[in-house]
Amino acid sequence: MKRGRRAAGALAAALVSALALAGCTAGHASTGRASVVAAFYPLQFVAEQVGGAEVDVQNLTPAGAEPHDLELTTRDVLTLEEADVVLTLSGFQPALDDALAEIDGPQVVDTVAEEDPHLAEDDETHHGADAHSDDDHDEHSHAHDDGHGHLGTDPHFWLDPSRLAAVADQVAHALSETDPAHAATYTANAEALKVELGELDTDFHDQLSTCSQHVIVVSHEAFGYLAARYGFEQVGIAGLDPENEPSPARLQQIAQVIRAEGVRTIFTETLLSPDVAEALADELGITVQRLDPLESLADPSADYLSVMRANLSVLTAALECA
Repeated sequence: MKRGRRAAGALAAALVSALALAGCTAGHASTGRASVVAAFYPLQFVAEQVGGAEVDVQNLTPAGAEPHDLELTTRDVLTLEEADVVLTLSGFQPALDDALAEIDGPQVVDTVAEEDPHLAEDDETHHGADAHSDDDHDEHSHAHDDGHGHLGTDPHFWLDPSRLAAVADQVAHALSETDPAHAATYTANAEALKVELGELDTDFHDQLSTCSQHVIVVSHEAFGYLAARYGFEQVGIAGLDPENEPSPARLQQIAQVIRAEGVRTIFTETLLSPDVAEALADELGITVQRLDPLESLADPSADYLSVMRANLSVLTAALECA
């Protein structure tokens, strides 16, 4: 099955079942707190930070799972119907988009960020484009269609802390409308989160401003917002779709970039197989490290801020920052 896609009939059946259960089964315990459903982890993080003790937050994407592959159960649909606020990113999880189009009730907050102009450049402006044949360029262009409604764009806006800070304001506004009695709390919590994200942003700027290297090689191109914000370039073994299999010609192009730029590290991700990256690194005598796109969170002791700081640590080493 194509990732993130559901048959219309299956969705309709889930909705009918959810409606039948709604009268006898509650999606959440009756706590008196506002109910928030987050589509995936970074949105859960913002909801928890802004809502604090006044909200119950549920993440539709299980810990350690690929949010792209989200498939909704009957219980998930019922949870959506009973939520006060749903935080989503339209186009990123088509199964969720389909479900939200069929139900009424929750206040839906679409956190889609304005596209960074640096991410809309033609492929030919990117590193290594001079090595593309016409066929290879077509293949690489196709890799930019990730199958989630993000043709040619990178959905991972949350890797730019300044953009995630804007979501804090969106969440505070939505919760204040749902629960006016705690509006001041939500506003104060959002401001506190924005301060933390601002400090993180400053640390990234400071530590990545004196680097001698300006290219990273990654398993797939999930780091466009991060690279655009902090002045380096990503070169992806795959395009935006992590399931895209690179051709031998593409691997040769990546190897040429690695040699030409003196790249010493290939970055892979927790939720992706490292096999291709490790084979290429072994061939070239370089290392493999993890760079986390924070689509999901497998470690319950970590959070957005700690993972981003771990990302900063490996980036400063790979980019040879003073």
